Amino acid sequence: MARNGLRTLAVAAAMMMASWAGAAHVPTLAALRPLQTGQWELHERGEGGEIRKLCVTDLRQLLQIRHGRTLCRSFVVSDAATMATVTYDCAAAGNGRTDLRVETPRLVQINSQGIADGAPFAFAMEARRIGACQ
Repeated sequence: MARNGLRTLAVAAAMMMASWAGAAHVPTLAALRPLQTGQWELHERGEGGEIRKLCVTDLRQLLQIRHGRTLCRSFVVSDAATMATVTYDCAAAGNGRTDLRVETPRLVQINSQGIADGAPFAFAMEARRIGACQ
């Protein structure tokens, strides 16, 4: 009898974990589907624009560049094959809005603005995939 109770408990636990995993799944944006993870080079537009490299392991990183890997809640404003707009809230770390336009699977245009670490930010940049992460 105890064995049946343990089996039932194990099955119930497995079902609960499967339902949690499904609830945590975030669908991929249509605009991100053609893109590839890897090393991306980010060129900020404007005079003295910063150039930096970013190892992108999750394409959603391109949507919240100023907040890095901070856990943020996001809301999809629009999503099409070559354009997406997302707003996100990172609690005390700030918030933002990003417009991403896909030119090719290796080249995107990003415009973002918001608040990071208590200060406003706004930038326009071109992101280009340059290879695998190193």
